[in-house]
Amino acid sequence: MYTRIFLYCLLVSCWLLEVISTEVSLGLGLISYLVTGGNYTLYLIYHTAWRDFRGAMRYLRILLFVFKRQKFNITVPAAFQNTAKRHPDRVALYFEDQSWTFKKLDEYSNQMANLLLSAGFKQGESIALFMENRPEYVGTWIGCCKIGVVPALINFNLRGRSLIHSISAASSAAVIYGSELTSAMNEVSSELGSIRLYSSGPQSSTNQKPQFHCCDLDRELLNFSTEDVPTSVKKMLTFTDKLLYIYTSGTTGLPKAAVVKNSRFYLYCCGVYYMNAMYKLEKLVFYDPLPLYHSAGGVVGIGLMMCFGATVVIRQKFSVRNFWKDCIKYDCNGAQYIGEICRYLLSVPESPEERNHKVQIMFGNGLRPQIWQQFVDRFGVKCIGEFYGATEGNSNVLNIESKPGSVGFTSVLLPFVYPVSLIRIDEEGCPIRDENGLCIKCEPGEPGEFVGKIVKGHPSRGFDGYVDKKATEKKIVHNVLRKGDMYFRSGDLLYMDEFGWMYFVDRMGDTFRWRGENVSTVEVESVISQVLEQTDSVVYGVDIPGVEGKAGMAAIVEDVAKFDLDKFLSRLKAELPTYAIPLFIRLVGTLDLTGTFKFRKLDLVREGYDPSKIQDPLFFYNAAVGTYCKLDSCLYDDIMSRRYRL
Repeated sequence: MYTRIFLYCLLVSCWLLEVISTEVSLGLGLISYLVTGGNYTLYLIYHTAWRDFRGAMRYLRILLFVFKRQKFNITVPAAFQNTAKRHPDRVALYFEDQSWTFKKLDEYSNQMANLLLSAGFKQGESIALFMENRPEYVGTWIGCCKIGVVPALINFNLRGRSLIHSISAASSAAVIYGSELTSAMNEVSSELGSIRLYSSGPQSSTNQKPQFHCCDLDRELLNFSTEDVPTSVKKMLTFTDKLLYIYTSGTTGLPKAAVVKNSRFYLYCCGVYYMNAMYKLEKLVFYDPLPLYHSAGGVVGIGLMMCFGATVVIRQKFSVRNFWKDCIKYDCNGAQYIGEICRYLLSVPESPEERNHKVQIMFGNGLRPQIWQQFVDRFGVKCIGEFYGATEGNSNVLNIESKPGSVGFTSVLLPFVYPVSLIRIDEEGCPIRDENGLCIKCEPGEPGEFVGKIVKGHPSRGFDGYVDKKATEKKIVHNVLRKGDMYFRSGDLLYMDEFGWMYFVDRMGDTFRWRGENVSTVEVESVISQVLEQTDSVVYGVDIPGVEGKAGMAAIVEDVAKFDLDKFLSRLKAELPTYAIPLFIRLVGTLDLTGTFKFRKLDLVREGYDPSKIQDPLFFYNAAVGTYCKLDSCLYDDIMSRRYRL
């Protein structure tokens, strides 16, 4: 194909320079076309050229946006302040019956920044932010960023060991926690040493009292100015600084603190804005019911407010019955989703609100191909902006044509413009290489790992990785398409059709997704081993019909007669977030090992949880009553036929 393009360019140049006549150039062009097999190229041009052109123009706008801010050293907090100055009285955040204007949010973040300065926090230090969704959450992390303190956005579902690890992984100097999470802090406060603790939000009668010394942030803030921080402080901040830590399970182990710099933040939010052509909308009022510790809700959603002046509606927690009611109440014309949200919305009875809204676009990731068209037809949303990308990654793709099932595309005519690839891997997840030691690209329709080329120092192609340098190195693969190159490993399997449309297949390695959250099998196995005093176990994800993601299942070497399920579950609840507790338990006599002394998971995954095919004792976690019960054929049939609601 490149030979053909080169020949055409050469012929056109010769014709323009009058080296050859029109007749000769046409004749040579026809010969070049036939010799190089041009029929297929015309076929690809017909199906992809207009899409690629629109994508290229929008991508160019993204790059110009980021490069401009890099050139003039405009950090994200500075961009937010510019937005607040342009629209001081516009509503930035709706939350329940509260409305926060840009001016109010800016002033709150200034108070927070001045308080932290007074408390002695310095640029480069980290503060863990552990609270449920509310406007103060956003104001707090903006305030941190205004003085160069890096907020670590911690999953508010974490408890025990996972919570301690997340706080320490970012070397946090302090924890700002919501009063609603006092009980979780009581459990771990004795393990936090000299880390300073700040409580945000009023203490209600339902909240536990703190059993440790902490500072009442709401009371202290009243003593600090709403004016901007000193210019000398702002001058110390640069475009290349770390902005946030957002946690991801990666492919193995406990949560890792992924580094989000200013450039990455801009790319997240303006990528969604420009690639979905949101600049064409008359107004920007977006519904964001996602957790703000996630990159989707906390960076993409909040970033649209900070950088583009959008009004964003947030909720304490997602509510399926209030989704469309909220969209109508706040007059939203856009909304965010994850795959689970779409399934939840389809699972409830039809209501008048689901067709009376003004939502024109929904954007997010994880909408399953099987329900895509049903979702569009039922709710009447014109545009679905499905995208794919990892929090810590340097490569994202986006579906700009609402093509059902696709997570995005790359150009098959000019693949070097946006260098992402799918490479072949073996059963162990290692890249398969050719005789030259280079990775092998997948053919159309062949699943492979999604990788993106790393260009150091480039605002969009750089890879900032994790706080943990060893974890960062594990995500890089070398000598992919050329000797000496480096690519980011996503840990996800995708496949691409002949036109460059990409489709998600599955997560690789030791992570699966359940209830919209990444579950690390290594973390769950570690907790089970600790609870059962080093008993061997294997944790893996299994499919459930009609349910997005994979449910957790644990195969444990235990004697059913001696196994105390209630005590086991009680310990799991103390150490794991609810979504990470295995839904299925299988008690086995032994676990097989691979040649590299790893437990064999593939056979267990294939066998699933069918009691008619498995002789081992099986148990199912009934969340409604909070206990494990025996998984028999009747319960299995109810699960498979969807009579049992999950």
